[in-house]
Amino acid sequence: MSLDPEYLIYPKRREGMDHDFYPYSNFFTRPKTQWANGEKLLIWPVVSLEYFPMVPSDDPFRAPGHMQTAYPDYRHYTAREYGTRIGIYRLLDAVEKCGITISIAMNAAVAERYPELAGDIISAGHEIIAHSVDMNGTIAGGMDEEVERRLIIHSFDTIEKATGQRPRGWLSIARSQSFNTPWLLVEAGAKYMCDWGNDEVPNRFDTQSGPTTNIPLNHELSDRQIINVQHHSIDSFAEQIRDGSDWLLTEAGEHGGRLLLLQLTPYISGLPFRIGVLERLIADLSANPDIRFATGASLLKQWESSCS
Repeated sequence: MSLDPEYLIYPKRREGMDHDFYPYSNFFTRPKTQWANGEKLLIWPVVSLEYFPMVPSDDPFRAPGHMQTAYPDYRHYTAREYGTRIGIYRLLDAVEKCGITISIAMNAAVAERYPELAGDIISAGHEIIAHSVDMNGTIAGGMDEEVERRLIIHSFDTIEKATGQRPRGWLSIARSQSFNTPWLLVEAGAKYMCDWGNDEVPNRFDTQSGPTTNIPLNHELSDRQIINVQHHSIDSFAEQIRDGSDWLLTEAGEHGGRLLLLQLTPYISGLPFRIGVLERLIADLSANPDIRFATGASLLKQWESSCS
């Protein structure tokens, strides 16, 4: 069966990068990134704090991890609600023990529905990243521009109203964007986004609304991908994080500072039979003098300083 030639025809398609957001560059020949305190590796913990409506929307697509069985799907709903009631506090305790502040990618519905939780996160000094309105708020190509604009602005406005702080960053559900998303984010006041996972340091984007920065959040090292999708154990997840940090520390000695993400999901890593392994991993990494943990906002500040 041959491929329909029309399959490869879509707006903005062209040879090369298919876009003008940034030029191609060889990672190993760029100017070296210098982190603020001379560390070789910054680790960016990002916790996905999500609200899953009981009935999923499939327009434009169903979010990963959403309800699956005939509705009401209490089995999946309550497992995810466990994360916002119990799992998140275990993760917050784990980083507090090491004096680490982290980024929380929060659906606006969480800030509205659980004001005490949002307050606990802010009072502990953590950063909140806007993460759509709820897990029905997916974005994809072909979405009406004004509908997407309202979704983005509502996400930022709702979190700001609930917490007193306007998020600086944005993470799309499933890291999915339309052709309009980057410039709509700039228009809404976002300083960075996390959807393009194609690097190991931040990179500048040029959009029709002005420049922005992408801080890459590679889904391959998320607990959802490794534990829930690939069916590995929490021990395997920790081993892969350690392997990644060891490699990047060696690479940084020659090529400059590197970035490694640690993306966590409360209803996955916050379970009692996994949290102990995660606590030991965080403690071991934080004890290494060549490693420092960072939020997205502090990463952005350091990268901009390194580039100036």
